[in-house]
Amino acid sequence: MAVRRRLQRQRRRRNRVPRRFNDRSNPLETLNEAEVFERYRFVPETIMFLVSLMQDRLTYHSHRNNPLTPLYQVLVALRYFATGSFYITIGDTLLVSKSSAGRAVRQVTDLLCHHVKEFIRLPGRDEISGIKNNFHKLAGFPGVIGCVDGTMIKIVSPSENEADYLCRKGFYALNVQMTCDPQFRVLDVVAKWPGSVHDARIFRESNLCTLMEEGHLSGFLLGDSGYGLKPYLLTPYIAEDAPGNRRYNAAHCRTRVTIEQTFGILKKRFHALHCGLRTKPERACRIVTSCAILHNIGIQRRDILRDSDLTNAVDVAVDVHVRVPEDAVGRTVRDHVRDTYFL
Repeated sequence: MAVRRRLQRQRRRRNRVPRRFNDRSNPLETLNEAEVFERYRFVPETIMFLVSLMQDRLTYHSHRNNPLTPLYQVLVALRYFATGSFYITIGDTLLVSKSSAGRAVRQVTDLLCHHVKEFIRLPGRDEISGIKNNFHKLAGFPGVIGCVDGTMIKIVSPSENEADYLCRKGFYALNVQMTCDPQFRVLDVVAKWPGSVHDARIFRESNLCTLMEEGHLSGFLLGDSGYGLKPYLLTPYIAEDAPGNRRYNAAHCRTRVTIEQTFGILKKRFHALHCGLRTKPERACRIVTSCAILHNIGIQRRDILRDSDLTNAVDVAVDVHVRVPEDAVGRTVRDHVRDTYFL
């Protein structure tokens, strides 16, 4: 019996068609700029910038087993972020094995996360006034330095603490908090919480909340009614029985929609965030952070989605009315803003 199985294995090995990966061409040389952007979500110049950013850590010092070049590893990762496809599908597209595709995505993701403080940062003192002015141009809301909200990123059912990741929408997810400026640049990202955790708790335990509490940032954050009203975090009025309340809420909504648009742009550009991540939660958190970094790099280099791609690029959250305690000082500050600017 053992001899028969051994002969069968030998026969399968003889009949196996070897996969050859040594004839890979450079897609940046065979595709035009629009085709490269459509497939990898960046133009060739930005892709080469990403390669230079990580080249030292992606270079193999041995040529055994035909290793992937830094460029190819970056292309594999960008293709995964752009499509959310299976590793074997991406491997077949770019003539790499399934294991090599997965390894490239992990390595590029980890290296991008090493640069998080370089590309995702809160505004400095010299930048705050410009951000306030740009937010004010949107709807006349004064003193805004950022809009904050959470978005659900689908994941597969985790093997541990499964119930914690089941979100209010009925699927397994991460609840990712982001803060943005008027140009849709991500100023802060918190990607570590399960989908069942409420937005208010994520903000309360974030570094951003601590900085605002201690007065290191001067200005207001805008959040929806799922957040607790604070002197530095302004939420809409529940009751719109007064004209001032309605005008305040209208300006608040037109300003705060920038964070919904930021989520929409992110998920439009990196479809993996929209269709869901088939990885463990810890790895999914790093992928989300990597996509936020790539999003900011695109804005910094003016390599952004075309206007035609931005149609309906708004990620609107489903309103769930949970009564969050309001701060008395926060009510005073909000009433002052309403009475000064919207009466």
